[in-house]
Amino acid sequence: MSITTFIVDAFTDKAFTGNPAAVCLLDVPQETQWMQAVAAEMNLSETAFIVVPQPQDASQVYLLRWFTPKIEVDLCGHATLASAHVLWYERGDQTQVLAFQTKSGLLYASKVSHGIELDFPARPAQPVVVPQELVAALGVEPIQVAKNAQHYLIELANEEAVRKLTPDFDALSRIRSARGFIVTARAVSGIYDFVSRFFAPAAGINEDPVTGVAHCCLAPWWGTVLGKNELIAYQASPRGGVLRLRQTGSRVALTGTAVTVLKGELYV
Repeated sequence: MSITTFIVDAFTDKAFTGNPAAVCLLDVPQETQWMQAVAAEMNLSETAFIVVPQPQDASQVYLLRWFTPKIEVDLCGHATLASAHVLWYERGDQTQVLAFQTKSGLLYASKVSHGIELDFPARPAQPVVVPQELVAALGVEPIQVAKNAQHYLIELANEEAVRKLTPDFDALSRIRSARGFIVTARAVSGIYDFVSRFFAPAAGINEDPVTGVAHCCLAPWWGTVLGKNELIAYQASPRGGVLRLRQTGSRVALTGTAVTVLKGELYV
């Protein structure tokens, strides 16, 4: 048996930039252990597994799960964007709005003028006392630190500090109070509102190139700071990526584009 599999660069319009995700199209659900093994084999920040609904299924809801090389996660932006891209532009799905059943509930992807818009839950962070082990691991003193259920948000003084940051990944991986670390600052150019980077060494990802779920935290943060509901963000990893953000109540719309770079068959 073989499974059609793609690698898609997400949150970019140029191949070999943005964030690569593997997307596996399944006819039936597979065992978690097998999916985790495939994700480890792919060795990308995320591998998405989509169970395609049967024609007789009136709901036409896709089942979607995401795995890093080490763990399953409950929400992933770039692999969802890659999945929607595959369904529309590789598989030829004619549905204008795609519905995905996930560990974070029902998520939607829509075609819009700037690309693909994802409807995700907002994950705001609340200010906390700056942990000294975090300062030591980052090697820089933050302006503010906030936290939600899974991630620290660390605001630095300026964009240059974000771009030049060289964290101690071993030290970050030993901080058990969060799965990931979002480092951000206001952008200096007029093109973007803010820049960020994302680190999650305990999940097998030292630096994630472009992180949708981080922007579910960043959109409320910078929306409040800048007094704006619509934002343009740049993730300043070596590969780089652009996201358009719009917050509506408890939801965040993340918009981006994607490029297919590989199609093949995964043998089972």
